[in-house]
Amino acid sequence: MFRPCFLVIDQEFPGAISTRKLVLETAKYNVLTAYSAREALSLLERFPRVDGIVMNATGHDTDCAELIRQYRAIAPGLRVILTSGKDLVDCGPVDLALDNYDPRKLLDSLAKMFPEANTSIVAHDDELQQEYKGRAENELT
Repeated sequence: MFRPCFLVIDQEFPGAISTRKLVLETAKYNVLTAYSAREALSLLERFPRVDGIVMNATGHDTDCAELIRQYRAIAPGLRVILTSGKDLVDCGPVDLALDNYDPRKLLDSLAKMFPEANTSIVAHDDELQQEYKGRAENELT
């Protein structure tokens, strides 16, 4: 089964866990996390075959368009999902720009970006649910 792998670039706050990472992992995607643009570059050099990055448009020490250019220089086919506040920030060509961080909108968009993988993940979950249900029924009898 193919599960897309995303690099989430999220600012690090003391005691905070990346919400985007949790949302993607709950949807059964594979996730790497970078807490700075520099760390993201390092991770992409180690794992250039990630399917996409999810990053906020602001909060970096480098212009977001320049960051995306650097990321795509390492991984040319990289899909870029950009999130920002109410005002969209222009970071150059991206595959998806979300004007507000909405977990459902993000997941729906990724499901459309990777339809075969999404279908496979849902089918696998259904199989696991049926298997679990069968085991539970056998234990009760």
